Amino acid sequence: MQWRIITVGKPGHSWVKEAMSLYWDRLQHYGRFEHVVIKEAPRERMESQIDNACAGDLCVLLDERGKQLRSLELARWIEGEEVSGRKRICLVIGGADGHSPRFRSKATVCWSLSTLTMQHDIALVVLIEQIYRAYTIMRGEPYHRE
Repeated sequence: MQWRIITVGKPGHSWVKEAMSLYWDRLQHYGRFEHVVIKEAPRERMESQIDNACAGDLCVLLDERGKQLRSLELARWIEGEEVSGRKRICLVIGGADGHSPRFRSKATVCWSLSTLTMQHDIALVVLIEQIYRAYTIMRGEPYHRE
């Protein structure tokens, strides 16, 4: 399965780039992963670019108002999508102003990494670590402890 992770703005801190590189390298064993960066702009323009980047794919918005999943639930969700024959999933982390209500209502799925508001770099690291964790759970690898 292909994964497209869309963020508004490039990772700005060296520690984010380092953490992202660590998990990005690990994820390559499980599928095809792509990071698409949308340049900061007025929200309507950014959301239009995100729409274009996700056209025809399952779109998952990351938003503090979304559904929270435990790591095991995320693993089961991914398994279900793989079994369904899903070709690509787009995961979207918004900019500083988050997603508009209209954009949230259009999303196929809306997840929350936390009820706390997160800076987008932190959300990106948490997201890719959780995807990695989900794949290790699915494969019975000894990363996750329950």
